[in-house]
Amino acid sequence: MTAAASRFQRYLLPGLAFKSAVIGGGYATGRELAEFFLPSGPWGGLAAMVLSMLIWSVICILTFLLARAIRANDYRTFFRHLLGRGWWTFEVAYLALIVVVLAVFGAAAGELAATMFGWPRIVGTLVLVAIITGVVQAGTNAVERMFKLMSAFMYLVYAIAACLILYRFGGGAMAQLSNTHELGQDWVLNGVTYAGYNMFAAVSILLVVRHLLCRRDAVIAGALAGPLAILPAIVFYVCMIAFLPDIADAPLPSDLMLGQLGLPWFQWLFRLMIMVALVETGVTLMASVDGRISVNWKERTGAAPGRGMRVAIIAAILLMAVFLADGIGLVALIAKGYRLLAYAILATYVVPLLAYSAWQIWSRRGQAFEVIATQPPQAKTRN
Repeated sequence: MTAAASRFQRYLLPGLAFKSAVIGGGYATGRELAEFFLPSGPWGGLAAMVLSMLIWSVICILTFLLARAIRANDYRTFFRHLLGRGWWTFEVAYLALIVVVLAVFGAAAGELAATMFGWPRIVGTLVLVAIITGVVQAGTNAVERMFKLMSAFMYLVYAIAACLILYRFGGGAMAQLSNTHELGQDWVLNGVTYAGYNMFAAVSILLVVRHLLCRRDAVIAGALAGPLAILPAIVFYVCMIAFLPDIADAPLPSDLMLGQLGLPWFQWLFRLMIMVALVETGVTLMASVDGRISVNWKERTGAAPGRGMRVAIIAAILLMAVFLADGIGLVALIAKGYRLLAYAILATYVVPLLAYSAWQIWSRRGQAFEVIATQPPQAKTRN
């Protein structure tokens, strides 16, 4: 932990980092919102979003408490304590999910580059790979600066978009809400599923846990993480319902809405924001992998891996996802890939964390999640 951590670093930075991990391409374009929330109707979708927010906050609180207690700044250390020798089961699901997420980003970056600049799709995807690799290899401080600067830009663009869209089409959104009084079907399932596949974000941002000075910091930071991550989605979702039913099947709902505004300059700015979201989430995920590799490398060799080795590994993982993205469309990836992996994350992370937390609270009472002096036995089967 960092004794000189500011209130921003202790309370808001973890939430902004969490938002960075979940916002991504599908969230930023509205595609994920259409996939998971629109089928439940206007009010059902909003209820599902609030449910996702509450789940995120609870899981972030428990994750931050445990990570601080065991001094885990990478997910490998975290899960070796939580799952013991079975820690690798989470990593299998996590890496698979990262590949799917990055594949979505690769497809989205290619589409954006083609639309904005007329470039071949593969060029846009490779530019994304290069930017993510460059930020991650620059180190933890550079990643945290990115969280702050890019978050400010994204919140600003979302606010402007909401004002413009609701000023022109707010009547349609209000009509949808007024004409629908019940919650649509499966809103609970959709809220839990969406929250579930985004749970990995909490353990992908453990690098910021070092700023938490006490259990109170962990609770406050975790509680704020859910609202900080879901707020742009709720605002954008309210805008989207004004364009039902056409928007439900649009590959890029944001393009459909902004195209109706007739403001080419803002449509271009919003696409730039989406590209920023792709970079932000990609950096967050790859920084977590980089941290895991660095810890393991140091355990084996006694020294941190060289910059060249880190760059090569990061770029290799990103490029693998690029080829996956080249063969599968954005909508198909979100619909088919995410839901299956959500359950794997729930089984290897959320359920064990809830069970461990219940045991901590029951058995240790007032001492739950205090800093633990000893670490669990080191797993010998995998590294």
